[in-house]
This record gives sequence, structure tokens and C-alpha cells, in this order.
Amino acid sequence: MRVSRIALGTWAIGGWMWGGTDEDSAIQTIITALEEGINLIDTAPVYGFGRAEEIVGRALRMHHRREEVFVSTKAGLAWEGGRVFRNASRGQIKKDLEDSLRRLGTDYIDIYFVHWPDPLVPAEETAEAMQDLFHEGKIRAVGVSNYTAAEMAAFEKSSPLHLAQPPYNLFERGIEEEVMEHCRDRNIALMTYGALCRGLLSGGMTASREFSGDDIRTYDPKFQGDRFRQYLSAADKLAELARERYSRGLLAMAVRWVLDQGADIAIWGARRPEQIAPIREAVGWIIGDYGKRQIRKILDETLHDPVGPDFMAPPVRNILNR
Repeated sequence: MRVSRIALGTWAIGGWMWGGTDEDSAIQTIITALEEGINLIDTAPVYGFGRAEEIVGRALRMHHRREEVFVSTKAGLAWEGGRVFRNASRGQIKKDLEDSLRRLGTDYIDIYFVHWPDPLVPAEETAEAMQDLFHEGKIRAVGVSNYTAAEMAAFEKSSPLHLAQPPYNLFERGIEEEVMEHCRDRNIALMTYGALCRGLLSGGMTASREFSGDDIRTYDPKFQGDRFRQYLSAADKLAELARERYSRGLLAMAVRWVLDQGADIAIWGARRPEQIAPIREAVGWIIGDYGKRQIRKILDETLHDPVGPDFMAPPVRNILNR
């Protein structure tokens, strides 16, 4: 599979934790991304509790060329009454696949990820379920998302592993310690999400921005109090560097940085067609060593109380859910 190095992420398109969605705008966003040369669409059942996959499916039917588009989706998260919990059991994974195939209107998935590791299920059970789907031809590549290096090693004992999808951006760099090295050593493609850090690196975030309802940023610690001001200050300084050294916007530099740091694919989330336009600014250049040093200097001088993406981890299921 020859996929574009930038993938379109559809978490926001699903609406859940992003304040709802405009379906017609979402479909046009996907079509626009395909027209701009993005050929990989990343989605998941939990994004809008099936809605994102349904929207992607509608867009694929409108595009009329399914064989030219690569779709990645995920298994291993279940929900009940709007509450999400992990379930990477064999039965849940196979159920998730059939549900995704139906919502997407396709008979195969190009890349299939386990969305989160499930400590209540043996690694070999999860891995063997994924391997079965791979050998049956229902999925074309096996991936894991949000796994540590040790969790990937355990998974690989029972299944091939082709891709990993961890969070990674200028503000969240935890995978540099072990995950990136493991992927490099094991020839696992690195497909990272969150390149714009929930909009902090979009170039359009301001201190006056308010979040409400189920928006994830209402409880994301990066968007609270003094820490929010620190991240906004860092974003302003990074935007100045992008403008003065590269004649580009912060958004493009943030995505370019992820690719230059070693990610094979960076997921770029968008929900409106006009948000796709900056894609052109992110390709055809590199940040270089001097730029990377300046970025590190800005981060070190500005972020006195940084925090990672751990708050996003869904709970394991309790005895009532098992």
C-alpha cells in the first residue's frame, strides 16, 4: 500500500467530544482531502459512536473509487449509554470489524488498529484475533494504537504488526523515549495522531476561545488556567518562527515537524473543507537542524508545567461490563 504521508483524521468529524458535526460539511472535507492528494482516511467506531464511519462510507460512495482510497479504522473500544470502555477480546474485535464494514460500506479494511490495549484480555488473545482477520483477507494490515513498546513486543509474539498509532506532536513527545525506537528496530510503520494537539498548534487558538458541552478540551489539562496561557505563548512563538524562517503558518510547521522527526504518516484532523487548504504548505520542504534547535529552545523556555495526553485514556471495563 502506497499511502500519503499525511492522513485525514475523522475524530472531530464524528462530532463526539468535539461539539457535534455538520455531516454535509464533513463529507465535503473528505472529498476535498482526496482531491488534494490525501489517500488515507483514519476513523474509528467510537468517533461519534459509528457516525464518523458512516460519514466516511458516504464519502467513499460519492468518490466512486474505493480502490484508490486507503481506510484505517479500529477495534477494541465498546460503549454503553455514552460511556466508553476498553474491550479487546476476540469476540469484541470480530464484532467491531463486521460493524465497521457495514458502516463503511466496504468488504475489507486496509489498516485495522487495536484502539487501546486492554489489561483484562491476554495479549495473545487480542493479537490472534487480529491475525485471524488478516489471514482471512478482511484486513490488509495489522496495527495497534496507544501501545507502549513492551505492549507491542507482547503483541508481536502472536501476530504480525505492521503499524503503530501513538499520539505525537510538538507538545506531546512521550513516544520518543521507547516507542519510536521500537518501531524503527522492528520495521513498524509509525502513523501518529494529534499533530495539531487538539487545535493548540493550528495557529488559530486564542485565550478567548471557550469550550462547552462534550468538547474534550473542557477537561484537557492543556486548556486550563495558567497552563493554557503557557501553551498559547509557546504556540505564538512557534508561529513567529514558522513565519519568519519558513514563510509558512504554524499548522504547516507542526505537521512538517512530526514527519521530520521520524513519523511515516501524520494524521491531520479537519472537519471543514477550508481546513484542508494548508496541506500544501506542509509538503516539499524540511525544518532542518537549526529550526529544530530553535523549536526546542522555545519549548524549554515557555512550557514550565507541560503535561502529556494521558487524560485521554479510556477506562477498563468494570465487572458489570465484562
